[in-house]
Amino acid sequence: MKVLVSDNISDKGVKILEKAGLEVDVKTGRTPEELKKDIGKYDALIVRSATKATADIISAARKLKVIGRAGSGLDNVDKIAATKQGIVVMNTPGGNTITTAEHTVALLLSMARKIPQATASMKQGKWEKKKFMGVELYNKTLGIIGLGNIGSHVAKMAQGMGMKVITYDPYLSEEKAKTLGVEIVNLNELFKEADFITNHIPLTNETRGLISEKSIAKMKKGVMIINASRGGVVDEKALYDALKSGKVAAAALDVFEKEPPAESPLFELDNFICTPHLGASTEDAQENVAIAVSNQIVDYLLYGTIRNAVNFPSVSADVLPVLQPYINLAERLGGFISQNFDGSMEEIIIEYKGTVTELDLETVTIAVLKGILTPILEETVNYINAPLIAKERGIEVKETTTDDAGNYHSMMVVTVRSGKKESTVSGVLHGKKEPRIISVDDFAVEIIPEGELLVLSNNDKPGVIGNIGTLLGKNEINIARMHFGRADRGGKAISVVTVDAPVSKDILSKIKKLPNVLSLNHIHLPV
Repeated sequence: MKVLVSDNISDKGVKILEKAGLEVDVKTGRTPEELKKDIGKYDALIVRSATKATADIISAARKLKVIGRAGSGLDNVDKIAATKQGIVVMNTPGGNTITTAEHTVALLLSMARKIPQATASMKQGKWEKKKFMGVELYNKTLGIIGLGNIGSHVAKMAQGMGMKVITYDPYLSEEKAKTLGVEIVNLNELFKEADFITNHIPLTNETRGLISEKSIAKMKKGVMIINASRGGVVDEKALYDALKSGKVAAAALDVFEKEPPAESPLFELDNFICTPHLGASTEDAQENVAIAVSNQIVDYLLYGTIRNAVNFPSVSADVLPVLQPYINLAERLGGFISQNFDGSMEEIIIEYKGTVTELDLETVTIAVLKGILTPILEETVNYINAPLIAKERGIEVKETTTDDAGNYHSMMVVTVRSGKKESTVSGVLHGKKEPRIISVDDFAVEIIPEGELLVLSNNDKPGVIGNIGTLLGKNEINIARMHFGRADRGGKAISVVTVDAPVSKDILSKIKKLPNVLSLNHIHLPV
């Protein structure tokens, strides 16, 4: 079998592949056209961040069985296209956790003490002590958005320097936060209180442009911003304007909306420092992820063992066809309730009803957890580590079974709780394969859980649906489906609108202001 390594990885990884008897071609720097022309000859593809495994390239990969990412981020791999073609997508979560956290702190210190600017000045023969007056980190507040593996390690190092750490992370329990010595706050509080802000979140519809003109306006004057997560999380135009005005005292970016960033106006500013996506670029980290991904590729191609797959569970080939529809339903239920629930989660309860209880449900439960955790931790969550991530975040997971599924052969009910607050979603299989949501909280409603969904809580009054349809129509957003449910006539109701494309934050804001609309969540699920 043949393996194509299309980005630079450590020679130790290549040697592992060759020692296993695989034929390895290392061809880096290929154009998309060259990669598409060649990919049909290979059984496995190993990438880092440079190669873009798009749907177009994947469609030409007739023999491809697995794509391995030497690292955690998978923005450059079309996971949906790969899944449809039966290609396993693997990453190496945790392999670059320490090095990315260390780089974040390096940017933090360099920015606070103006080290790059002072270095450049001295190399020009100058001695400008007053010009490069810095600020201390001691007793300052660091706001961390996303306290996953990387964010947690940044928190530890910041605490070691005497900083107070606050965090926004909807999946972190109060109990876990106490063990880490951090304070959980909402996003507006973090923007208001933090002296320094760092992002450690994936790039999703919800996080794109999270650091924007609107959010910067809520921050302290003189705040300093670091981003070593994903480029699109920061609106670079808004950041430029804030740096120019002095609202943001300094910023340090390791990632950009477009890479390489060509002629960014940010480069003109003295209070801006940057690095070319070096978060994971240490010899130690690159060696670790190369060894890990190569071993995973060998195990899968030669022995059929799946490890750290983001789109396939570790289930034997004879059992998977039976479990796959339930796994699909479970992940979609998890994804739906995760994006429809506002707040941290302390408890997840999964109820299995009817004939589904006759199956081994361990993997189905993991699929629920993966669905719940993925929207905010996208690249680090898979079928292997989802239970551990839930445990580390102080989330208790419970399962119950019963033979009684009412009018259905099988049913799954997922409930999430935080204190006295809870939300529930129920789902079934239509025609034994197609997932359906049949209730959300107290509302009976049939929903096809796929694509872009607008989930509204509203008063059951005339005109609500017409107003939504008119607003979307004026903005040329096509409605694919609409589903409704209510508890009592004239009381509260739920409206779920499926649209053909993501809806901008501006339009979402307008929908929220429509008469009788009580709340709105924009949910993204796989098609």
